[in-house]
Amino acid sequence: MSFCSFFRGEVFQNHFEPGVYVCAKCGYELFSSRSKYAHSSPWPAFTETIHADSVTKRPEHNRPEALKVSCGKCGNGLGHEFLNDGPKPGQSRFIFSSSLKFVPKGKETSASQGH
Repeated sequence: MSFCSFFRGEVFQNHFEPGVYVCAKCGYELFSSRSKYAHSSPWPAFTETIHADSVTKRPEHNRPEALKVSCGKCGNGLGHEFLNDGPKPGQSRFIFSSSLKFVPKGKETSASQGH
C-alpha cells in the first residue's frame, strides 16, 4: 500500500494496522506504526523514527518551526518535522507526502529492513 496525496484520498490518515512505514523509493525503515498517532492533518503523523539514521533533517527556510526531512539512506524527500508540535509537550510531529509505503507486520523483507 502506497501513500496517496490528500487530493486523491489519503489512505494512511486513519490507518493504524501494525507494521512499518518505509521509504517508497528504497524501502528503508522509517517509522513504526507504534509511533503513529491520530492528528487533524490529512497526512500520517509520527513521533519518532525507527533508527537514529532513518531520516536526515535540515532547516526549512522561512519556517523556523519546521525541518525538511529526507530518507537517511537514499535522500528521497519525505516531508517535514514540526518542532514541539507532537501529541505530548516537547515532542515533534513528522508528517509526510507520497514518499511512504506501508509494510504490514510479518511481511517485512530485507529491503524494508534496510539490509
